[in-house]
Amino acid sequence: MQAVVKTPHIEISVRGAAIPPKLMDVLKEEYGPELSLVEDDGEELVDVFETQWYKGVKEKMTAGSYLRIYRKNKGLTQLQLGEALGKIPPQHISNMEHGRRPISLKMARKLSLLLGAPVEKFIER
Repeated sequence: MQAVVKTPHIEISVRGAAIPPKLMDVLKEEYGPELSLVEDDGEELVDVFETQWYKGVKEKMTAGSYLRIYRKNKGLTQLQLGEALGKIPPQHISNMEHGRRPISLKMARKLSLLLGAPVEKFIER
């Protein structure tokens, strides 16, 4: 019988003028011969918030989109969120997420407290 185990890819990035020798020793000890150094290709970092891609995505975001994202980030199902909001049916949550039901200011405040997000995220522009 043979067992095959894949280990996850690990990427460590160190930036600066020079990598300290002590750090290299620790990395070599931990990762052995699999350790490889990749020289910086010289590309400049870009502020993602200034890219056309981000601006386009941001324009398409709705209050419902933010609700779905924050709900999923908290690990809640629509049923769980509805229960936490006071026995609201999951279909009601789904309708808010898909823009078929508006999110009231009162509901936006509850969502803000429960999901730890700015209330403005749940109010349509």
